[in-house]
Amino acid sequence: MQHPEENPWQTISEKEVYDNPWINLTEYQVINPSGNQGIYGKVHFKNIAIGVIPLDAEMNTYLVGQYRFPLGQYSWEMPEGGGVLGVDPLDSAKRELLEETGLKAGKWTELLRMHLSNSVSDELGIIYLAQGLQQFEAEPEDTEQLIIKKMPFAEVYRMVCDAEITDSMTVAAVLKIRIMLLENKLY
Repeated sequence: MQHPEENPWQTISEKEVYDNPWINLTEYQVINPSGNQGIYGKVHFKNIAIGVIPLDAEMNTYLVGQYRFPLGQYSWEMPEGGGVLGVDPLDSAKRELLEETGLKAGKWTELLRMHLSNSVSDELGIIYLAQGLQQFEAEPEDTEQLIIKKMPFAEVYRMVCDAEITDSMTVAAVLKIRIMLLENKLY
């Protein structure tokens, strides 16, 4: 199906509202696609969201548990972090996996690229499958208070289906791997 490439939004003005080392918030005065004036806020992310699903030969994976300040609750998710723009995302994924779990992988496969909240942000997420795992020492950042849990992939899939895991990148990665398993496309 053909879709229009032309932007139906017109920007009248823009104003930076907030800026820190990780995000920038801009408010736009706009003419929307129906011709009416309005405002639009955009959160610009200064890093790429990186996620890694480590999967060992026995079909176990590793979850990272941590308290997520924006949600005000504890979250179980795959190893995740920020990848610096202009740096190979795979290098960022390798760094995140080692930092959070102490794991290194011999085989890497890109699973997904996804926009995480495209109605208000431009954040891009890239998710990798890591296989051929070896255990080393974890090196968490000083802002991270993490619990690492090794568990069967089937149990993680159940947790996603039962909404015990709600992190969007983890949900997408687990469902993608489940489909790959059902279609015999996971090597």
